[in-house]
Amino acid sequence: MAYALITGASGGIGWSLAKELASRKHDVLLVARSAEKLRENALYLTEKFSVKADFLPTDLSAPGSAENVISWVEKKDYPVDILVNNAGFGLWGNLADMSSEELQQMMQLNMLTLVNLCKAAIPLLKQHNKSYILNVGSTAAYQAIPTLTTYAATKAFVLLFSRGLRHELMGSSISVSCLNPGTTTTGFIDRAHMMDSIRKKSERVTMDPAVVARIGVNGMFAGKAEIIPGALNWISAKLAELMPKSVPEKIAHSLYKG
Repeated sequence: MAYALITGASGGIGWSLAKELASRKHDVLLVARSAEKLRENALYLTEKFSVKADFLPTDLSAPGSAENVISWVEKKDYPVDILVNNAGFGLWGNLADMSSEELQQMMQLNMLTLVNLCKAAIPLLKQHNKSYILNVGSTAAYQAIPTLTTYAATKAFVLLFSRGLRHELMGSSISVSCLNPGTTTTGFIDRAHMMDSIRKKSERVTMDPAVVARIGVNGMFAGKAEIIPGALNWISAKLAELMPKSVPEKIAHSLYKG
């Protein structure tokens, strides 16, 4: 069987997506920074689901990392029919107070590496009668979010990029989908350096990453353009599209200002 290439597969939604695909007997390639965690995850998948699993530890926030990943796949001669671009992180706070280095890393990872992986993987994906790209965005893509300003903008980019690429590849073997989860029980809040008060708010509406992954994979195989897990997330995203922009922005600011 061909492989699913999954970035950010050491934990969170990426790890849940890897488990979901492996449970359906799909071989997997795991990419993230932590070699130890990836080795552990790959072993778990092979023993639990009797699939093939390999891994590549690499920093996807570094320029040129996407090309290095695809070069590794080609050298290993792995047939890839699914690309899951899940790797990403957020930064919380006022722009003026943020580290320029971290901002650059976030934008590189959330946008440029994702685009470059899609571009480099297209020839591999076209070798199959049916193949898929699943880009992981966020419900943050549907409105500006003060204190998550740059992160939300990167996810809006992912959504619009995915929709555009989907049309470019119409008529080919490749289906492109964008998974836009809301608050999910992952390490996102810690990595974004959010306050405990925001954590407490998010815990009221958070989703299990395994549920998000199952919905995401089902939607991908169904060929959906956008996948928003959870009724509340779907309603909030659609309302954000319909209301005057200032309204969801003010609501988001009150939720995330801490």
